Amino acid sequence: MQNGTRPERPGLLERLDAGPVICAEGYLFEFERRGYLQAGAFVPEIVLAHPDLVAQLHREFVHAGSDIVEAFTYYAHREKMRLIGKEDVLEEINRQALAIAKDVAYESGALLAGNICNTNIFTADDHSRHAVRAIFEEQVGWAVDAGADLVIGETFSWGEEALIALDVIKASGKPAVITLAIHQEPTTREGWTPEEACRRLEAAGADVVGLNCIRGPKTLLPLLKSIRDRVSVHVAALPVPYRTHDAQPSFQSLLDPAYPDPPNGRPFPTALDPFTCNRYEIADFTREAYDLGIRYLGVCCGAGPHHIRAMAEALGRTPPASRYSADMSKHAFLGTDPSLKQENRVYARKL
Repeated sequence: MQNGTRPERPGLLERLDAGPVICAEGYLFEFERRGYLQAGAFVPEIVLAHPDLVAQLHREFVHAGSDIVEAFTYYAHREKMRLIGKEDVLEEINRQALAIAKDVAYESGALLAGNICNTNIFTADDHSRHAVRAIFEEQVGWAVDAGADLVIGETFSWGEEALIALDVIKASGKPAVITLAIHQEPTTREGWTPEEACRRLEAAGADVVGLNCIRGPKTLLPLLKSIRDRVSVHVAALPVPYRTHDAQPSFQSLLDPAYPDPPNGRPFPTALDPFTCNRYEIADFTREAYDLGIRYLGVCCGAGPHHIRAMAEALGRTPPASRYSADMSKHAFLGTDPSLKQENRVYARKL
């Protein structure tokens, strides 16, 4: 691991003031697909078991255009570790995840982000308020020790839990990105509209507010417009890459008539493949969000590097991965290059 200091680079807010910033998320789903993380518990044990693979995925996302390396500490909090009987490695998994992300951020020039998230124990009473604050304080403390450039607090369904997370991050002195997760009902758990919740977060000192996860591009965009119209800080937009729609606005609510009896009675989370957005849909979302004035962009659970590259290219960028962007002019059957054999074009009409 690198121990030195890196040259001064623009921070998050400077970068946002200069133009869009991309943050790749989706590590849980990607490692589950690859066979290194268990769906259900969704605890990132791979950080300790296969740190080389975590580093490689960080590099793949940066290669595709991500400006931020987000430490894989999502669900690596005390409550989740308690559920799998591994509270004893709580600090180790957090510090290891931050060290892995720091290495990749330093070598690539990306920003290093610490990460905290919903605890699933918040119930808007004094006991849960105290408990979640303690969870956030220890994780943010480890992020500060690692030299994080910012801390992301994400997927909060309770606006108040998001405010507690924000308070802890602001006390650390780090820039705070706070994103809410809006389920089928277009409100937080306590009944705040997304724009009202984001206004409260802005008033409490959040540097970036917005939405991530749960909803795909089509059902996230209308909520984002309302937020952008009501706040003055930068807005974040990180949908899941799934084809949610008005009748089934969250990826947990999606139903597949072609396969009506998946495990657990619904496609989420292990049978969502038929609903996956292609790279062009993510590019379309990126342009629409950017036109709304949204500058902090990314893709959440289900994201692959090709989605991040599509997002970068939609913003007019050419990340290293663009070297391998599709060029169908050279395809044997579908191409238009004059050097292709004429008989192949005959075959193409029959494909």
